[in-house]
Amino acid sequence: MSQLAQPLIANVVGLGLIGGSIASALQARGWSVCGSDVNDDVVERALAEHVITSRDLNLDAQVTFVAVPVRSSVDVVEEMLATTTGLVTDVGSVKGPICDAISDPRFIGGHPMAGSELEGLDGADPQMFDGAIWVLTPGSDVDDDLFAGIAGIIRELGSEVVALDPTEHDRLVAVVSHLPHLTAASLMSLAKDRSEEHASLLRLAAGGFRDMTRIASGSPNIWIDICHENRIAIIEAIDDLNAALTNVRNLISADERMPLKSMLQKAREARANLPGRVTDPASLSEVRIRIPDRTGAAAEVFTLAAELGVNIANFEVVHLAEGNRGVAVVLVDSLVVDMFRGGLIARGFRPTVSTLT
Repeated sequence: MSQLAQPLIANVVGLGLIGGSIASALQARGWSVCGSDVNDDVVERALAEHVITSRDLNLDAQVTFVAVPVRSSVDVVEEMLATTTGLVTDVGSVKGPICDAISDPRFIGGHPMAGSELEGLDGADPQMFDGAIWVLTPGSDVDDDLFAGIAGIIRELGSEVVALDPTEHDRLVAVVSHLPHLTAASLMSLAKDRSEEHASLLRLAAGGFRDMTRIASGSPNIWIDICHENRIAIIEAIDDLNAALTNVRNLISADERMPLKSMLQKAREARANLPGRVTDPASLSEVRIRIPDRTGAAAEVFTLAAELGVNIANFEVVHLAEGNRGVAVVLVDSLVVDMFRGGLIARGFRPTVSTLT
C-alpha cells in the first residue's frame, strides 16, 4: 500500500502586498495557505477573496513566510521558530540585522525583489514573482535539504534564486533598490519645488521622468524602516552617487565633451548588457555535484553562482541509495558552465558536466 503524499501547507504571517502575493501564488499552485495579520479585517478579506484558506496557522506547515515590516521581523521569526516545526523564512529587504540576530538552522533569510505601487491586498498578485530575483541568505549551518526545499518553493513561484551573504546583500541592494527609490523621491521633491515657481513644469514631465520616478510611489512607512535598518550601506551608496554626479557636473562645467560622451556610452552599454534569464533548454548544461559531508554545502553552490554571475535555471538534491549523502543537480547556461565548474573545483567540490539533448 503506497503512502499518501504529504499535503502542501504553508503559513503566511503578514497579508500585505508581498505576503498576500505569496499566499495567492501558493494557492494557485495547489498549496493550502494559513494566514495571519495584525489587522483582523485584512484576514477576513483575505479569506473572502480566497487569498488564504484558513486564519489559524498550521504548526506543522512545511514553510512559514514572515512578511511583516522589517522592524518587527526578528520577533515574529523567533515566535514562528518556537511554535512551528517547519522551515521559516522572511521577505525583508534588509538582511544583516535579522541574520545576525537569528542563528536557528531552520531559518533562512529571504528577499523577493518584486513589488508594486499598490499597497496591501489591493496589490497582491499571484504572478508577482514570475521572472523575479529572490535572494536567500542562508547561514553556515543551514541543512542542505531545507535549503533545497525553500529554493524549490521559490522556483515554483517563478523566481530565480540567488544566494548571498547578508552583509553583501545589504550593500548591493542599497545600490540597486534603496538608492534608486531615494533618488526618485528626491527628483520628485525637486520637481514639486520647481513647479511652485513654474506651474507648467509637472505637465511637461515626459515618459523618462515618469518611468524614473515611478518607484517614488512606494509606502513612506516601509522606507523609513528600511533606511533605519540599512542606513550604513545606504549612506555609502549615496556618497558614491554624489561623487559620480560631481564628476558629471565637472565634465559639463568644463565642457569636456568627449569624456562626457564616453561616460554616457559606457552607461548605455552597461544598461544593454543587464543579464537576463535563460529560456532555451538547448543552451543549458547539467552539473551534478556530490554534496560533501559538511553543513551548508548546497547553499555554497548558490553562493558561488551569485559570485560568478551564473544563473541557476534549476536545482534539486537527489539522495543516493547508499548512506545519506546527496547529489545536487544544477542546470546552468552552457556558455558559463566551464567557469562554474572551475569555481566548484576550487571550493572542494567534484562536479561532472553534461549537455542537455
